[in-house]
Amino acid sequence: MSKAIGYAALDPSTPLAPYSFSRRAVGANDVQIDILYCGVCHSDLHTARNEWNNTLYPSVPGHEIVGRVTAVGSAVSRFKVGDIAGVGCLVDSCRNCPSCGEGLEQYCENGFVGTYNGPAFGGGENTLGGYSDIIVVDEKFVLRVSHTDNLAAVAPLLCAGITTYSPLRQWKVGPGQKVGVVGLGGLGHMAVKIANAMGAKVVLFTTSPDKKEDALRLGASEVVVSKNQDEMAAHANSFDFILNTVAAPHNLDAFLNLLKRDATMTLVGAPASPHPSPNVFGLIFKRRRIAGSLIGGIAETQEMLDFCAEHGIVADIEMIRMQDINDAYERMLRSDVKYRFVIDMATLKAA
Repeated sequence: MSKAIGYAALDPSTPLAPYSFSRRAVGANDVQIDILYCGVCHSDLHTARNEWNNTLYPSVPGHEIVGRVTAVGSAVSRFKVGDIAGVGCLVDSCRNCPSCGEGLEQYCENGFVGTYNGPAFGGGENTLGGYSDIIVVDEKFVLRVSHTDNLAAVAPLLCAGITTYSPLRQWKVGPGQKVGVVGLGGLGHMAVKIANAMGAKVVLFTTSPDKKEDALRLGASEVVVSKNQDEMAAHANSFDFILNTVAAPHNLDAFLNLLKRDATMTLVGAPASPHPSPNVFGLIFKRRRIAGSLIGGIAETQEMLDFCAEHGIVADIEMIRMQDINDAYERMLRSDVKYRFVIDMATLKAA
C-alpha cells in the first residue's frame, strides 16, 4: 500500500477538501504514476454533488490524468520508470464480453470500472481519481503520451479529446466533408480542432455571437448563430455530419434539418433532463439519424493521443491550484472558462 493525498467530496453539499487515503501496492501488471496534471470535467462536478444519484463517498474525482511513471510491476512491458503516461475515464472492464473483445471497453456489457466512483459501473472497491498525487492502474488501461511539451494541455484529451474524436472517427469524417459542431465549450473546442485536422470543413453553431473570433481561431471555417433563423436556413440539407456537444436540453429539430439525406447527428452532451422529442418527419423524409457516443476504448484513446501529437493538438486551458477547485466548479457552471480547467498537482501539498 502507498499513502496518497488528494481532494475529496465527503458528501454532496460540502466543498471538496484535503483527504488522505491509500493506493494499492503495485502488482505484477500495474503502473504507478505520479500525477502532474489533472483536467477538470463537468462529470467531476456531477459526481461530487451526487447529481446522478450514484456517488459513493468519499469521492476523489478526476479522469484526465497526465503524470510520470514511478514504478512498474514485474510483468509490465509497455512502460518504464520515467515515462510520461496518461489515464482516462476507465481503469478496468470485464475483458470478456464482446465489446471488450473488440476494444470497446467503454461499452463493456458487464460494466466498465470508472477511474473514480468505479462501483457505479463495475462493482468492487470504490475507485478514487486524479485529484491526488499518485495513482496505480493496470498497464492495459494506461496510455502512452508522446507530446513533448505543454503536458498540462494534454490532460483534457483523456476525456474531452476522446469524447469528440471517437464519433468523428466512427462516422468517418474526412476531407471534402461539411461537419457541424454544436457548442463551443470543453468538448466543442476539441471537436473543432480535431475535425479540422481530419480535413473537414467545420461550421460552429453557437448561441453566442461573441464566440465567433475564437471559433475561427480554433479551426472553424464559419460560425452560425443558431438563434438566427436566416443563418440556419442557409445551411439546410447540407451537412454530412453534426456533432452536438451541448449538455443542456434544446431543440434538436433545428439541427436535424441541416443534415443531408442519410446523414447523422451524434450527441455527446449529457443533459440533466431530456431534450424535447424531435419531429419524426424530419427523420423519415431524409432517412436522417440521431446517434450517441460515449468516450472511447483504450486502443482508440491511444490512437487519438497519437493523432493529436502528430497534428500538434492540445486543449485550450486555464491552469488552477488544487485549493481553487471549488471556485473552479462555480465558474464552470457559469461557463467561465476557455475551455478547460487543469489542476497543477504540484500545488496539492501546499493545499
